[in-house]
Amino acid sequence: MTYQENKITLITKQSGMTLVELLVALAIGSFLMIGAVQVYNQSRQAFIINESIARVQETAQFAMDTIESDLRMASNWGRHSRGTAIEGASVLGNANPNGLAAPAACGADWALDLSRPVVGTNNAYALNCPATGTGGAQANSDVVTTRRATVAPTGLSGAAGRLQIQSTRIQGTLFDTGVLPPGYTVADSATHDLLVNSYYVAASSALIPGVPTLRRKSLVQVGGVSTIADQEVAPGVENMQLQFGVDVDDDNTVDRYVNPGDAILTPGSAGYIPGSRVLTARVWLVVRGITLENGLNDLVNYAPGDVALGTYNDSIRRMQVSKTILLRNARS
Repeated sequence: MTYQENKITLITKQSGMTLVELLVALAIGSFLMIGAVQVYNQSRQAFIINESIARVQETAQFAMDTIESDLRMASNWGRHSRGTAIEGASVLGNANPNGLAAPAACGADWALDLSRPVVGTNNAYALNCPATGTGGAQANSDVVTTRRATVAPTGLSGAAGRLQIQSTRIQGTLFDTGVLPPGYTVADSATHDLLVNSYYVAASSALIPGVPTLRRKSLVQVGGVSTIADQEVAPGVENMQLQFGVDVDDDNTVDRYVNPGDAILTPGSAGYIPGSRVLTARVWLVVRGITLENGLNDLVNYAPGDVALGTYNDSIRRMQVSKTILLRNARS
């Protein structure tokens, strides 16, 4: 056979895929595609879940850190930590003995009750100033108010209307004139701004309507004058609970934990214990996501602090966190 004849024979023997081979290839390819799609969907779902968990954790961490910073520094009045040693602060029966320009919308002694650096109400909003947002304050959530001075000295404002504390190692004066109070010198005293914050949970966020949020009433400076502002802190906080660790016998140890507003901490009440001091605070937060999550059904029984919230039975991710915070300036 010649070379040309052999070449023709080889060409005529070549053939394509049979129908059976094509169907087998398509079946194998389909199985591979289905597997790839399933892996992608599972990876995407895992990413969505992890991102949702991370967002809730981030909100919880931020909200707790914000509250903690105020609680931890409560009763810091500049160069000392004795609120009863500050002249011009509220006393029992006289909310504003020196007639200071203190905003009173949230209560006559809201800004000036320095003898009680940490106070609160249990499962209710009881401030005189209304809660902000649609629906008002969240039901069954606590409110906590902290009072302190700025950590760093701020210096004299030079103008009237700003609540400041001039303090030495043994005493202090609350004033609003912007000039050095009589009896003090720049060399042996320091000037600090007064800070007051009342944290509460609002039923609806101004940033994300329909989502509950942590808010606070804050003593701020507007045009050099102290006033009250309502600030949104962390959308997604659904409930806040607190308990105070109280020293009732002046031995610098916690003798019992009580709810905010307990009689032993309320001057004038039948159960008031003079000299009782808040040394620690337990804080619980229930934090939720801001959107529904497919495939999730929240059946957890939430019971932070002294309140039973039960199960929500919905498709929103939640997390309950808690922390015990030491008030570093509370011990004598």
